[in-house]
Amino acid sequence: MSGFDSNPFVNPVEVNPFQDPSVTQVTSTATENIDEYNPFSSRNQENGTTIPISAGSQPAVLQPTLEPSPQARVVAAQTDFLKQQEELEKKAAELERKEQELQNRNAGRGKENNWPPLPRFFPIKPCFYQDFNEEIPLEYQRVCKMIYYLWMYHCATLFLNLLACLAYFIAHTQNGVDFGLSILWFILFSPAAFMCWYRPVYKAFRSDSSFNFFFFFFIFAFQLAVYIIQSVGIPSWGNSGWIIAISAIRSNLAVAVFMMVVAGFFTVNAVLALMLLKMVHGLYRRTGASFQKAQQEFSEGVVRNRTFQTATASAASSAVHGAFQ
Repeated sequence: MSGFDSNPFVNPVEVNPFQDPSVTQVTSTATENIDEYNPFSSRNQENGTTIPISAGSQPAVLQPTLEPSPQARVVAAQTDFLKQQEELEKKAAELERKEQELQNRNAGRGKENNWPPLPRFFPIKPCFYQDFNEEIPLEYQRVCKMIYYLWMYHCATLFLNLLACLAYFIAHTQNGVDFGLSILWFILFSPAAFMCWYRPVYKAFRSDSSFNFFFFFFIFAFQLAVYIIQSVGIPSWGNSGWIIAISAIRSNLAVAVFMMVVAGFFTVNAVLALMLLKMVHGLYRRTGASFQKAQQEFSEGVVRNRTFQTATASAASSAVHGAFQ
């Protein structure tokens, strides 16, 4: 009945659930364990053993990255450069030694002529030595070979001109002058072109000779004018050009067509000669050649000439002998 005697409107008794003895015992034990726990202690909580801390242990320190100073980089670069320069000097000395040995060997036995390429049993031997890869610098080899091919084309054109004039002479027996002159042009102009403008430009490229360059320009300009005259085809000049080929159409069409083909060959010769003349002139301007240098080379060549030296010595001795008498 006491339960019914209590006043429900009176403040209820405050009951703290954490004051329960069982709860208090558990919380106090957990607090003590937490206070005693040290994560940095050397005791292993898992197996209960103590891990000793060595006296020499040091904290981990991150070493900074050492970059070379600008002075060190400069010194290293200079060292590499000196090593490369030393290697290049050794290679240059070796190449110079080999070149000197080759020159001494050639001077001792001399270079054997290889042009024109005649068989061994032939009674006439080669007259010139020619080797583009050995004697001509690499930047001039292409142009020099093109001029050599032009000379070969020049000879083939003169031979075809001879055949065309022969056909024209057979069709018109009164035109024997053209056939005779065509034979002369073939025999004369083939070797003359080789000696007068091909060999000078070969020597010019081989030794960077200003005198040979000027000689080539003078003769080759004359050759260009001859090509133009031959392509025109003036009658009785020994050339199967356009004028004489067109005039032969009414009498013999086959001969006229053959002569027109030869006239086309002469025209191509003129065009190629003009192109190569410009190319050689462009290379000549880059070589540093000049007219003064050509004059100097000419004077030195004349002074070194054995014939000139002999004549000068004879004249001097004669003058001295006459003066004493």
